[in-house]
Amino acid sequence: MKLSIVIPCYNEEQRIGKSLETIHSFVRNINIEHEIIVVDDGSSDRTCEVVLNCCGGENETHRLLRNEKNRGKGYSVRRGVLEATGDYILFSDADLSTPIEEALRLIAKLEDGFDVAIGSRALPNSKVEIRQNFFRELMGKIFNKIARLLTFKGIKDSQCGFKCFKREAAKKIFSLQKLDGFSFDVEVIYLAQKIGFKVAEIPVIWRNSTASKVNVVADPIKMFFDLIKIRVMHINDV
Repeated sequence: MKLSIVIPCYNEEQRIGKSLETIHSFVRNINIEHEIIVVDDGSSDRTCEVVLNCCGGENETHRLLRNEKNRGKGYSVRRGVLEATGDYILFSDADLSTPIEEALRLIAKLEDGFDVAIGSRALPNSKVEIRQNFFRELMGKIFNKIARLLTFKGIKDSQCGFKCFKREAAKKIFSLQKLDGFSFDVEVIYLAQKIGFKVAEIPVIWRNSTASKVNVVADPIKMFFDLIKIRVMHINDV
């Protein structure tokens, strides 16, 4: 079994090195065939240099994909997933707000017969060690409730940046996925359910990062409109 780990990043020179070291330690400890794909989203800092130094350059287990300009998290994750060759494909935020060790819980669900396993901060056994501020948390809850009304069913937390897929499911979903921004998580879950893949929501550990790239005013407004776009864009898909 081969695990692909896709990490989208934008101006992450301060954190990506430590995150990659943590991931390297994890895959060594569990002794799994793997590849790590970092997708740089047009960073203006030393992100690419740090990635290459940390990995000793590109090789069969470490790949750096560079977007010519800033395209968005959804675009970057889609690009990385479609390039991935693993049997299981995980994407994780560059800050490892969900510890990489939690991947084992998601993989276990895939081995139990699910096609998609998503990390969740909103289940009874989820452990949020560092919370978002009140406004961000409130906006997230409102957004997820509206998303459940308009798109997917039953999922309590669509936006946790820690999701794992069987290869067949990943390739099918992301070949249809179109949104480039932060709403892509909702689109991914919507497509997974519409296609008929089995989706499991798994409680995970999560720690808020104070260096979030989300614009607390503009991004939520755009994301709400994206919910309508998801339904319209995929009305004839599948």
